[in-house]
Amino acid sequence: MPLADTALPTTGGDAKREYVRGVFTEIAPRYDLLNHVLSLNADRRWRRTAVDRLGWERAPAGVYLDLCAGTQDLAAELGNRSAFTGGVVAADFVPAMLERGKGKSVRVTPAAADALHLPFADGTFDGATVGFGVRNLMDLDAGLREAARVLKPGATFVILEFSTPQWQPLRGLYLAYFRHVLPRVGRLVSKHTNAYDWLPASVLAFPEPSALADRMRASGFSSVTWETRWGGIVAIHVGIREHA
Repeated sequence: MPLADTALPTTGGDAKREYVRGVFTEIAPRYDLLNHVLSLNADRRWRRTAVDRLGWERAPAGVYLDLCAGTQDLAAELGNRSAFTGGVVAADFVPAMLERGKGKSVRVTPAAADALHLPFADGTFDGATVGFGVRNLMDLDAGLREAARVLKPGATFVILEFSTPQWQPLRGLYLAYFRHVLPRVGRLVSKHTNAYDWLPASVLAFPEPSALADRMRASGFSSVTWETRWGGIVAIHVGIREHA
């Protein structure tokens, strides 16, 4: 059945996994353009802030992981820092997205991998990021536990994700844009019938920042903090991989 004819599966399971893979395979050619257009180019600034929170300066020659890496923008943000001399593994289960990110940083190595079943040994990485990806996981808690598994004890994990503003009238304006304007622009630019209906549906179904912080703590992270940007449109969570 074509993706355009399927319901939007936001609650998990194999249906969500296959839907997400199909959508991102189809929109990969215009994904970067749409990110910049729909965020008014603020996505670049959000990624810079996420990498700033990673604390990579403690191990500038280390090996880092970017989960749900997509077209490798967040991985490249770290890889292209002038004082960074290590490497970044950009992992995503949609090869077409990784292909679009080729050449963004010589320090980034793409890896076709599912965030729920990472092909890396325990305690491999000095830190990890994920940008706008955890809400797409089939099982959020399993994904958080898998991220904790592959991190070294004491390593930092940063999650950059969309949120929903709580303050009115911004909340009302945001929801109107999210539900009506964004899908129309997405359809126009991506040429995909419902890919950008998925974005508001998945964000609205995702846990609030405080709830995500609780789930990070339950999955092996301590000292979890979070902050919001642009009035609550995005949230940045930071957690430390607990020692065994």
